[in-house]
Amino acid sequence: MQIIRDLDRLNKTFPYPVVTLGNYDGVHLGHQQIFRKVIESARRHNGAAVIFTFEPHPLQVLSPSTCPPLLNTFRRKMELFESFGIDLVICAEFTRDFASISPEDFVKEILVEKIGVKEIFVGYDYAFGRGKQGTTEALIRMGGQYHFKALIVEAYTLNGEVVSATRIRELVQEGKMEDTARMLGRLYATEGIVVPGDHRGKSLGFPTANIEPHNQIYPKPGVYAVQVEHRGRRLNGVVNIGTHPTFGEGKTTIEVHISDFHEEIYGQFVRILYAKRIRDEIAFKNKEELIRRIQKDIEAAEKIFKIIKTQGAHP
Repeated sequence: MQIIRDLDRLNKTFPYPVVTLGNYDGVHLGHQQIFRKVIESARRHNGAAVIFTFEPHPLQVLSPSTCPPLLNTFRRKMELFESFGIDLVICAEFTRDFASISPEDFVKEILVEKIGVKEIFVGYDYAFGRGKQGTTEALIRMGGQYHFKALIVEAYTLNGEVVSATRIRELVQEGKMEDTARMLGRLYATEGIVVPGDHRGKSLGFPTANIEPHNQIYPKPGVYAVQVEHRGRRLNGVVNIGTHPTFGEGKTTIEVHISDFHEEIYGQFVRILYAKRIRDEIAFKNKEELIRRIQKDIEAAEKIFKIIKTQGAHP
């Protein structure tokens, strides 16, 4: 998959470009429905399946105080796009100047003149251009004017509920990781670099890796059964998100214990995939009580992963 971040490099050299537009933070089932249509059409015409997206998130520029935490890092989004079969990602730097482009100029000067778009697929609620003035109706009209097809994809529903990034954020914050996974089509993931901690887990007999958080949305405090991706491996474990109430601390940390793992991984990148919430964070009376509970958490996580393995409960 090719990634172009400089719009000046676009010169209409792509074969039959089939394009979709959007930030696509969630990369959820609704987004994947659009990607499938883009890819199917591109393959049918021996063309290129293209995502035109933006970085940073538009609200981080236009209204930072209202911008929600992200569901995916840029790195993760690119990996997911490639895994679905996208050929080209055009990632525009989102600035106030870019936001001021009118819908008509965006279509004419970028989509038509720079990309040579043949078909565009967008979601039912998509809006673009200055002040989100560009509606799906306007896109269809401009398609007739500039000789490309504009196709609108209806909402994707799951058990009668519309799949959306907003709803997924709510589920993550509620700790409902199984419902989150159903809307994403995969386990929800956060990622970061392993940083030194206070080594308390090791002193208790359960060494942990402390993860430096990104600007992502995290599940509500508690203990979760997780899988940890590290250098091409996927390892089972448990993560604690919280403030260590047993020890009277107040800073929120993300600490993961990886089962049967004894490597030093400070400074290395890991990704945490959340399978199921095990329990709330609890203040224990003493260390011994905490140790017994951690052992139960590890056993509970192993049971969860056995079920997942035998039933294919999560992708």
